[in-house]
Amino acid sequence: MAINNIFTAGGVVMIPLLGFSVLAVALIIERIRFWVMLVSRQRRMVQEVLNFYRLNNVVSAIALLQQNTNLPIARIFLAALELEEATPEDFRLALETAAQAEIPLLKRFQNIFDTIISLAPLLGLLGTVLGLIASFASLNIGDIGGTQTAGVTSGISEALVSTASGLVVAIFTLLFANTFRGLYQRQIAMIQENGGQLELLYRRRYEQARIKADDRR
Repeated sequence: MAINNIFTAGGVVMIPLLGFSVLAVALIIERIRFWVMLVSRQRRMVQEVLNFYRLNNVVSAIALLQQNTNLPIARIFLAALELEEATPEDFRLALETAAQAEIPLLKRFQNIFDTIISLAPLLGLLGTVLGLIASFASLNIGDIGGTQTAGVTSGISEALVSTASGLVVAIFTLLFANTFRGLYQRQIAMIQENGGQLELLYRRRYEQARIKADDRR
């Protein structure tokens, strides 16, 4: 069966289902591009920044972060490193605040995906009900096997096609939504791990600077 025939056979609910499928595909493509960019670039960048900071090369670390401000973790690190004479507590608070600010970007479109996953099967079920109503409306007990059979067949076809379409849209969206949710959880873990390393390095550097200042006195 051709796609246009399927769309016609599915009835009126195919219109919102088509809209949901187009929206889901567009958002999925955007999220794929976003996550590919993060996965391919950020780990190496973070390791270089931490190595620079271990060597007390703060200027190079900040310069590298400024070159990668399209990465969430770069913006998080910059928010802390650009503080002047910050205490370790201030540094930790800056990291946590910046990380919280990045969460909406990392979870972007998740609510829309959840809505599509919930509504698509319901629309398919609505199409099923409408198709069965059309079948029973066209059914004439005294004309079994006669001219009204086509109306019954059309209604059943509408019911089955709409149900299948709703499930396909929901399953397709759910597959990618769960994948993005897993990537989000891994990203949060990575931010916490590397943010903790940067905080530890900053605490050591802060303590060493304070000890040197006390010795001069």
